[in-house]
Amino acid sequence: MASGRGSNFQAIIDAGIRNETPDVEIVQLVVNKPGVGAIQHAEKNNIPYEVIDSSKMSREEFDKKTIKIFEEKKIEVVVLAGFMRLLTSVFITKYKDRILNIHPSLLPAFPGSQAHKDTIAYGTKISGCTAHLVDEGVDSGPIIMQSAIQINQNETENSLSEKILVHEHKILPQALQLLCSNKIILEGRKVRIKSD
Repeated sequence: MASGRGSNFQAIIDAGIRNETPDVEIVQLVVNKPGVGAIQHAEKNNIPYEVIDSSKMSREEFDKKTIKIFEEKKIEVVVLAGFMRLLTSVFITKYKDRILNIHPSLLPAFPGSQAHKDTIAYGTKISGCTAHLVDEGVDSGPIIMQSAIQINQNETENSLSEKILVHEHKILPQALQLLCSNKIILEGRKVRIKSD
């Protein structure tokens, strides 16, 4: 699921092409805005996609429409690859512990949609990104993997975003492979990763 340019979606596609995610099969893309960049990545890679315009319906209606598509395609794991809309409990319950999100901060610090702005405003020296499972809170689900970067004194929201994005593109496919290969064991909110 994506809302924008689709660079994290493309990172998952690329990881598959490089055989880094043998247990991952991309079956369907859902975007919530017409004309977003993620659609072009789907077209270029022959991946079916659906546009469900979230501005024309309630969150629950959107989630129910998406679930219907995912049920028809027998989707097992959902990835929020730059998907900028909160999911309802209807969706989260349906795919409990099978929804993966990437967030551009070292959670639990700076959840929500203004992570870069909040990070810079706070004067943090280190930031990064977090791949985590989605629960009913905002960016509060169990953490699978994190990657850290140094923040420069003259950092801007844009420069921070670009630096972190490189790391998002690495850990999102890795976390997805772990999830799809049943290597993730949840112990409360702690994630343990099964070794081979």
